[in-house]
Amino acid sequence: MITFPIAKINLGLNVVERRSDGYHNLETVFMPVQLRDALEVLPMDEQFPSPYDCDLKVSNLAIEGDEQRNLVVRAYQLLKQDFPRMPRVHAHLFKAIPTQAGMGGGSSDCAAMLVLLNRMFELGLSEQQLIDRATRLGADCPFFVIGRPAYAEGIGERLQPMEVNLGGYWLAVVRPDIPVPTREAFSLIRPHRPSKNCRTIVSQPIETWREELTNDFEQSVFALHPEIGCVKEKLYQMGAVYAAMSGSGSALFGIFRSQPHLEIEFPGIFTRVLPL
Repeated sequence: MITFPIAKINLGLNVVERRSDGYHNLETVFMPVQLRDALEVLPMDEQFPSPYDCDLKVSNLAIEGDEQRNLVVRAYQLLKQDFPRMPRVHAHLFKAIPTQAGMGGGSSDCAAMLVLLNRMFELGLSEQQLIDRATRLGADCPFFVIGRPAYAEGIGERLQPMEVNLGGYWLAVVRPDIPVPTREAFSLIRPHRPSKNCRTIVSQPIETWREELTNDFEQSVFALHPEIGCVKEKLYQMGAVYAAMSGSGSALFGIFRSQPHLEIEFPGIFTRVLPL
């Protein structure tokens, strides 16, 4: 069985307070975009000599660390605790969503694994039960279970579906070859609550977003890595109606009225142009 985990962008991202558990409460609008990984899962033959219950292989884009610590494997292990008779599996993850980009690729893969295993082995879990399990694996994993535009609060797990109509626009994604560790990005943030909520701003005409819709990570990340900030300015120079960093970076996106061409402006780095 195969599924195609999607990426996301953040339309506004405000870090509003530090929690007693060390995490931060956020306000953001998650928007799914059609940049996709591919995840294929097959039952493992009972006689196959693998030491693992979930034998994962990753291809196309390199992922740091042991594949057995990947969120895809952790999703399998989480369900195995509740369904011990669930068969062993082979999993192949073809990565197209860039890593350490703020586009949720790992979280999306994890959520897709939960949904796929639930369907593949007829586990009978409801969407809410899948969301509850996804929350245990990562703050933005629940969003990828529903896969629809949503306003998020808490650490990103409290979701309210909302309408975001960007039909007819184009999305340009540029990911400089500069990893921004999430922990480092959060360490430089001073939490504050903005005067206007990002959900309200996203409901306004897109022409108002440039002046009002902010990502709190940009100030510190751009100070550390000015070349990332330069990408945002270049997207505006190319005619973007709105441009921002997604999540804690380092991917940036621009929303355009007509299809942009990125090859000349951003040679040698990851770019994609997608319809919205």
